Amino acid sequence: MITPAPPSWREESRPPDESTTAWALAARAGDAVAVERFVRALHRDVLRYVAHLCADPQAVDDLAQDTFLRALGSLHRFEGRSSARAWLLSIARRAVIDGYRYAAARPRLSDVPDWQLAAELAQPRGLPGFDEGVALLDLLAALPVERREAFVLTQLLGLPYAEAAEISECPVGTVRSRVARARETLTALLADADAEVSGGAVLVA
Repeated sequence: MITPAPPSWREESRPPDESTTAWALAARAGDAVAVERFVRALHRDVLRYVAHLCADPQAVDDLAQDTFLRALGSLHRFEGRSSARAWLLSIARRAVIDGYRYAAARPRLSDVPDWQLAAELAQPRGLPGFDEGVALLDLLAALPVERREAFVLTQLLGLPYAEAAEISECPVGTVRSRVARARETLTALLADADAEVSGGAVLVA
């Protein structure tokens, strides 16, 4: 059973990548305490990432669980060449892709994506440039999935562009371009939202 991080575990309290990588290497050697620390440290990041990629909110917890089961089963192959977080998110991405393939092979009850409900844990706090009254999740939903993934990895989860490129299996320049375009789109959407709020205030007055 994978023990999730407590609700109060937030990105500002995340251990540095050096620590999580060291725990992964220790876990590979059979250290049970290191396994627990590794899982607890990265459980929230996996949930956030999977929630932004997955179209089925009911599958997020299962995909996170599957990610850690795959990772723990593959620890013997982890050598620390990249950070444990980047390595784990790569596994999470493959778990989501496999989940899509499995879903495509069985009947679907609904074609309406509702990943926002599952992504509430991913709502960032104190992010520069975003008013508290604007739901960032709704704005992210307007982005193409590739740009949303690049933005989430680099701007919300804080991964370096090189690691985001490794996870996304594309060149670093492509990640930078996707993030830049995502920012342009989000800025435009924010401007529209502000205009609507200002216009409404004028009408009320």
